[in-house]
Amino acid sequence: MGILSSLFGSGTKNTEVKELIANGALIIDVRSSGEFQGGHVANSINIPLPSISAKLNEIKAKKKPVVVCCASGNRSGQAERILKNEGVDCLNGGSWMNVNACV
Repeated sequence: MGILSSLFGSGTKNTEVKELIANGALIIDVRSSGEFQGGHVANSINIPLPSISAKLNEIKAKKKPVVVCCASGNRSGQAERILKNEGVDCLNGGSWMNVNACV
């Protein structure tokens, strides 16, 4: 079950996501705006993955840890790598539904 847990999020990861959100983390949904409009985590912001690099200064200016999410965890994993490489405290929350369950 380890592979499924890493893909879909559970256990320790969910605990980390819950703690970050409880402490005021910024939730960024990196799906397209159309996907975001179809449903998203309350109080999350939509920055589609192709725009993450262009929005780095805005994200850093918030001075908050970030939880990223998408449809499955793939795009949010890419966003996590980009943000971490730029020094942003960031965690891939996996799917937006997983993150929503942690709010």
